Parts: sequence; C-alpha cells; structure tokens
Amino acid sequence: MNLYGSLTTVLPIEDSSQVGHARRVAQRLAESLDFGDTDAGRVALAATELATNLLKHAHHGALHLRSIPASTGFGIEIIAVDRGPGFNLSECLTDGFSTGGTQGTGLGALMRQAQCFDAYSDSRGSAVLVQLYPRNVSALPLRVGVNQHSLADDPACGDTWHLAIDEHRISALVIDGIGHGADAQEASAAGAIVFAAEPFAEPETSIADMHQAMSGTRGGAAAVALFDARLKTLRFAGIGNIGASLLSPEKGRGLASHPGIVGSHFRKARAFDYPVEGDHLLIMYSDGLQSRWDLRDYPGLVHRHPALIAALLHRDFCRGRDDVTVLVIALEASRD
Repeated sequence: MNLYGSLTTVLPIEDSSQVGHARRVAQRLAESLDFGDTDAGRVALAATELATNLLKHAHHGALHLRSIPASTGFGIEIIAVDRGPGFNLSECLTDGFSTGGTQGTGLGALMRQAQCFDAYSDSRGSAVLVQLYPRNVSALPLRVGVNQHSLADDPACGDTWHLAIDEHRISALVIDGIGHGADAQEASAAGAIVFAAEPFAEPETSIADMHQAMSGTRGGAAAVALFDARLKTLRFAGIGNIGASLLSPEKGRGLASHPGIVGSHFRKARAFDYPVEGDHLLIMYSDGLQSRWDLRDYPGLVHRHPALIAALLHRDFCRGRDDVTVLVIALEASRD
C-alpha cells in the first residue's frame, strides 16, 4: 500500500463568521471525496462543533483540515488547535459538563460521531482530533499523523512525503526541495516518484536512485526510514537537513543524516540500524520546523495519536519562513 497526502488546510477561527465558512469548506471536501449526504453532514457537524468550541473556550484558534488515505478511499481529519487555557479532558467528555455555560455535550458528541477521536491539553493550549470516514470505508491499520504546510499558502509545496506499508514493514520518505514554490515541488516530486516505484529497497539504494532522478532540478534534502517489525529494526539514511527522531515513552534519540544535496552532490548515503524493542514513535520533519523541541516537555503526549503530535509540534516550532512537513508514525511492536 502506497500512501501520500495533501497539504493541510488551515482555517482560522477568530470570530463567529468563520464558523460557517469552516463548515462549508469541510463539507465541500467531504463531498469531493465521495462521502454520502449523511457522512458529509457528520463532517460539517464536527467542523461546526470544533470551531464553536474554539471560540467559546479559547476565544480563537484554527482548524487543520486534510484528506487522509484509508484502506479503500479517503477519510477526513479535522484538528482544532489553540493556545487557550487548556481543559481537563476526562471532565469535558462527560455529558453535562461545561466550562462555557453551554449544555456540555460537545466533545462527548464528537467522540461518538467520529471513528477516531483524541485530544491533548496543557497550559500552552489544546488540540482536539477527529477523523471521519464514509460508512463503507475503513481506517488504515497504522497510526500516522502528518502536518504539511506551504509557505504563505502557496499551492505549490517544495516538501513531499510518501509512505508504504506491507504485512510487517513500513517505509517512509520525506523530501524538502531546495527553496519553495513550483521549482522546489518539481524537485521533490521527481524523487518521490522513484521512491514509490520501489519503496522497500535499501535506503541507500533509494537515495541513489532519487539522486539520479532529481539531477537537473534544484535538488533537495531527503531521508528514508525502513521499519521491519519482524527484525525489530529501523534502518535510516538521510542526506541534508531532514530531521528525524526515534522515541519510546522512556527516551529518544536523533537519527543521523549526512551533508549534501540529493540531485546535486553528496559523498554517499550510509544507512544506520536502530533497534526497536517495544512501541516507538518515528518523527521525520523538514527544516521548516525548528529542531529544539523535546516531547518530554509535553507530559503524556507520546501516548496520544500521532496526528496530535504533528499538529502541536507545528503550532509551537514552525519557523514560518519555509514549507514545513511533520510526519509522525507509531511503530508498534505487535505489528506482524
């Protein structure tokens, strides 16, 4: 199974007029993905409830909206992100509890409507995730989160990501084309096409093949991670400034890349093997995200859905002067 995704659409929620706009954008996306009327209505309801909650409890924030690949077809992901005072999740999921003088049925209703619901809150703010699918569509057998944005909402994005899954292996790619805009997108797309053709090749081989394909373009930074659940090993190779970390609930480590530009010049890609005993998170990100984050500063976040992790890292560490991609994958020890 080969997966790739679309840009994250950011819908600011700063006044009541934007609630209706968010509802209409979410419903149009659902209809474009062949959601039926009832399922598209669920998406519209979720967007309305999340946007309304942002205004009531945080006074402003944003909805992150994107299509998500499924086992067949697509689903829709909506994440409400804010910098408000935070909330107690267990209390807010209890029908009848409210911090804003309402009936207090919002988050509990969202949890019942969505096929996937999760939330995280601390003193810096909150993020609430819902994923919805048409009734005949199933979610992927993998927990993954992506937050991808182009600079200044340019329709062309120089970053790209790709994910391949088979029975016991996961292969992940992130490319950051030099600069941003259409030329950077051309460079990253050339590499992604080659990777998608043989996603389970050795990472060094993938990078060498991408180097050939990206020759004549701007080139870019690229990293490939190949996880084998049977061998309990992650094999990683990177050229340039794609950041990567392998995290367990107890500790984390950075993954080593080499200097250079794929499509232009580098000495040689060398892969490193990392043991994966027990459940881990793999986080890969372009240099549009600062590298000074530490997930230990977010108590309990390592156990939340990867999409929440990607959204919160973007909220707190986006540089704001380049395209940015954050890819978070749950590597589960029980996967076979």
